[in-house]
Amino acid sequence: MSVDSTMHVVLPSKRDAFYDWLQMLTGAALILFMWCHMILVSSVVVGSGVMNAIAGFFERTYMAQVGGPLIFLCFLFHFFLAARKIPFRADSQKIALAHARMLRHRDTWLWIVQVVTAMVILIMGAIHMWVVLTDLPITAAKSAARIQGGFWFVFYLILLPMVELHVSIGFYRIGVKWGFIKSANREGAHKAENILFGIFIVIGIITLLRFLTLTA
Repeated sequence: MSVDSTMHVVLPSKRDAFYDWLQMLTGAALILFMWCHMILVSSVVVGSGVMNAIAGFFERTYMAQVGGPLIFLCFLFHFFLAARKIPFRADSQKIALAHARMLRHRDTWLWIVQVVTAMVILIMGAIHMWVVLTDLPITAAKSAARIQGGFWFVFYLILLPMVELHVSIGFYRIGVKWGFIKSANREGAHKAENILFGIFIVIGIITLLRFLTLTA
């Protein structure tokens, strides 16, 4: 007696492709926002007046009051779209890790790092946005006072590498998935990803130290 062991594989639908496009677009929008956010915050290194002027512009044009909540919604929507492929169950996570060890494929491990950082960012990023958006306007003195409290300095020391890892890997994976990065230029893309991560980490640490030493 023969046993039919045929497995039915569900092929991706047009809806899945549409969700993938939305995930890519929201991810690209959040990457662009993070770069702009870094420019705004790191301007305090030049001077608190520079940061206050840039933040004041966003306040006067209502980009902070309207754009902030929109970014937060985009952040949640992006996670919702990405969560379709994240293994939440313990047994699924063990299988994913086992496959990564077996394959020894760098891009597979990058995906796992991106999943882990996404979980951290979901919680810590939401806390950060809530604290900032419920305490407008943004000023250098207010940001410095928060970081000099001690807890927030450690908080941002953890959040900074999580965000920059997620952003740099996400930027790379968008390029791979949609054909901008191919086998011929993949090594160069990996180097660019690492350089990008290093640059923003250095800028972020310098900015945190500047806030830590900023006096009223």
